[in-house]
Amino acid sequence: LIGMSCRFPGAPNVDAFWQNLRSGVESVTFFSDEELLEAGVDPALLADPRYVKANSIVQDADRFDAGFFGFTPREAELLDPQHRVLLECSWDSFESGGYDPLAYGGRVGVFAGCGANSYILNNLYGNQELEDVDSFQLLLASDKDYLSTRISYKLNLSGPSINVQTACSTSLVAVALACQSLTEGHCDMALAGGATLSWPQVRGYLHKEGMVFSSDGHCRAFDADSDGMVSGSGAGAVLLKPLDAAEADGDTIFAVIKGTAVNNDGANKIGFTAPSQEGQARVIEQALTASGVQADSVGYIESHGTGTTLGDPIEIAALAHAHGGRA
Repeated sequence: LIGMSCRFPGAPNVDAFWQNLRSGVESVTFFSDEELLEAGVDPALLADPRYVKANSIVQDADRFDAGFFGFTPREAELLDPQHRVLLECSWDSFESGGYDPLAYGGRVGVFAGCGANSYILNNLYGNQELEDVDSFQLLLASDKDYLSTRISYKLNLSGPSINVQTACSTSLVAVALACQSLTEGHCDMALAGGATLSWPQVRGYLHKEGMVFSSDGHCRAFDADSDGMVSGSGAGAVLLKPLDAAEADGDTIFAVIKGTAVNNDGANKIGFTAPSQEGQARVIEQALTASGVQADSVGYIESHGTGTTLGDPIEIAALAHAHGGRA
């Protein structure tokens, strides 16, 4: 891993994000009634005692240097903000790695995905100022299918350009596919990442008992008092290169990915959205095997950690099984 960039709630860059993690900073924003009313929230919904006035937002996600990337103001106005932010992160990842993508002579693959486009529903449909916009132009600016290829086009990247959509695991699977593409020689470097931005950002949510969202706007992962997650936004991208090539080129190496694994639970779980202990344990074991890493040598694990009473215990049980009961 030779370059990286992120835009997360309370963290406009990697350094700020790392400091937030180290300091245990909660990056959920709690809104006043006035802020929510100004954002267009229905007063009746706001008065509902189940309405939680919290969300995790990305600052300045509505700002975009259209000219820098060769967009006209109208094109930028139509473009899904998820595409805009990930395009910025992609450029920043190249800067982090010390490369100019427009001048790089090798093949760079792009593997990325994004969330559902809520911007088109809440900002474009029904907007009388956009009645003259061609439907095909709107499709190109809005559809998930064009995320990776738009990045490749704007940054002049000629390697494989593949959209990845696996819901919560999209960015991780994108990284795994990027590593595979590098290993098989399909590209010289690979950009991998993802973005999700719900629009509008200034909004809360209606808590429903038994669902996945927290009752008070706080996410308490692996805590006895946890009762759900909080919706959030963010984007991130990493620039990858084979280790021997990175060492030969004198690149800054932030991390080394020793191996990856991807699987699916199939039907072996209580419901479509539920996790499977067996499936999670199996993919962890496969990743350890692919990496040539002994389970008892692992000192740090980044978890899913949804803060739900169903998901967290299953994740811990799967980790314990894969690591010989040490989790």
